[in-house]
Amino acid sequence: MPQGDKSTIVTRAPGVAEIAARHTDEAETARRLSPQVVRAVLDAGFARHFVPVAHGGEAGGFSELTAAVGLVGEGCTSASWAASLAAYAGRYAAFLPAEGQAEIWADGPDALLAGALMPSGKAEPVAGGWRLSGEWKYISGVHFADWALACAAVPAEGPVDPEARPEVRFFAVPRADFSIEDSWFTVGMRGTGSDTLLLSDVFVPEHRTLARSVVHAGQAPASDARCHIVPMHAVNALPFAAPLVGAARGALRAWIARTGARVDRRGQAVGEKPSTQVALARSAAEVDAAELLILRTAAVADGTQECPPGGEVAVRGARDLALAVELLVSAVDRVFRAGGTSGQSSSDPVQRFWRDVNCAASHVALSFETTGAAYGAWAMSGDERGVGAVR
Repeated sequence: MPQGDKSTIVTRAPGVAEIAARHTDEAETARRLSPQVVRAVLDAGFARHFVPVAHGGEAGGFSELTAAVGLVGEGCTSASWAASLAAYAGRYAAFLPAEGQAEIWADGPDALLAGALMPSGKAEPVAGGWRLSGEWKYISGVHFADWALACAAVPAEGPVDPEARPEVRFFAVPRADFSIEDSWFTVGMRGTGSDTLLLSDVFVPEHRTLARSVVHAGQAPASDARCHIVPMHAVNALPFAAPLVGAARGALRAWIARTGARVDRRGQAVGEKPSTQVALARSAAEVDAAELLILRTAAVADGTQECPPGGEVAVRGARDLALAVELLVSAVDRVFRAGGTSGQSSSDPVQRFWRDVNCAASHVALSFETTGAAYGAWAMSGDERGVGAVR
């Protein structure tokens, strides 16, 4: 990750990685992060990174967060994932009405939010707000969250257009109003604690809800900071791709340390074999290439790199992030296979990184089939901003 960035969150990230690495076994067993790791994530400034300045937050940039998330991932993928999603959940909350923001950050900008970003459950309008019930699966960090952002489709007002999509809204719910079902039993990313959020007839006042379309459009009501006016399509998959760069680097570092100490049956140092060196070189190059694609997406969102023209901006970033994750999977798969049977011990960190990367790569936002099809359709559209603009 960039070494010239001296922002607080980047300089503190290696310390978070060190603490998280010491608690990986605990996280794997408990299927959630240890309180010490959660504290380190908060102290480093991840929760406050996108919080509006008016509430004591940083209103920070995408590039510095991406760099910091990657650094944490070198120690523990689950901690990096949690740090990333906590930061982006704070960004979503910045789109709430002013009264709702004031309530969430009444005690300061480090309130920890967990986001249920796919619509589920049932929302019914009532006087002054909504009644919300249902379950939301795969909510990373929910056990430590002060607030949850639940996403639900709401009933349409007036005549219903059968061709129209239902309106989807976010609802901010305090910890006292939700319960958690223990449901996260997975091969990888075990420490994220992505259990199921449960709500039962919870009242959510109008000032603690917002239309998802407002986030998609980048229309924060009370902030003109760059991070609050970026459309969702520019950064939709960034919180999920960034942790995997660090995980891949952590896998390579652990693999090098173990491989450098190995000798084969003939007494030859495994690390001196050309096949070993080529495998490492190819994987390292794939990680570098993936990182460049991910950082370019973040730089475009920050406005520090030229935005692609016309409709390309809506499809290129998602394409790049999905391809970057494919490169990271390839890099980690290669060194895992090259490690042989000895690398499959449950105590070997390479196999943990390998499980984590492959598990996280299955996230729907990182599908190249979906993002590639969207880019291909745009590029083949014949529009003057399409084929002729592909570079």
